[in-house]
Amino acid sequence: MSSSQKLSPAPSPPRRPAPPMTAAARTGTLCLALTAVLTLLVALPWSPLVSFDRDVVETLHGSAVTQPGFTHVNRVLTDWVWDPWTMRLLAAAATLWLWWRGERLLAVWVAAASVLAAAVQQSLKAVADRERPQWPDPVDSAQYAAFPSGHAMTAAVTCGLLLWLARRCGAAGHGWAAGVLVAGVSVLGVGLTRLYLGVHWPSDVVAGWLLGASVVALTVLSYERLALSRRG
Repeated sequence: MSSSQKLSPAPSPPRRPAPPMTAAARTGTLCLALTAVLTLLVALPWSPLVSFDRDVVETLHGSAVTQPGFTHVNRVLTDWVWDPWTMRLLAAAATLWLWWRGERLLAVWVAAASVLAAAVQQSLKAVADRERPQWPDPVDSAQYAAFPSGHAMTAAVTCGLLLWLARRCGAAGHGWAAGVLVAGVSVLGVGLTRLYLGVHWPSDVVAGWLLGASVVALTVLSYERLALSRRG
């Protein structure tokens, strides 16, 4: 056989293109950008934002003072049902369940996300050092700085992670819809209770929601990419 007839070496397989930006990456990037803008406006401070924050909390506080029964309901919801430690216990239960199922890496990822969320919120509180609303007749009290809302952020992180895990386990139909409804009510509800009780400004709550969504997006994106690389 002549050299011209010899088989040429097989071509190397084409390189796989980099995966496109996922929904998690887009969500995380957008939420982080909005958080950065909001943090800057709070740090300046920007007068229209300050006026809006004060108008909202003054209106809600006036209602809280004159409606003690409804105020008590809000305190029960914020201190027990949607308290950050309640949310962390739910995340811990999910972590133990994943570990028991043998999904050790995913369990570590969920636990790490909860720890990261707590570290981020406390660090930003220390840096921003924003005072909470002050009242001559307060209906509730809270510790640490105001920005961002730890209740809002922790609820967003925990509910977001639980929805992600439920979807990974095949949740669909009415069960999935019910889960989304409960998570949405919890995340929105806890933010509203913090405003009604006069312990946060609206921008604190929005920042907590945005940061929580960012942490969930980062968790989902990093885990899915790691899982993809391990399969590859």
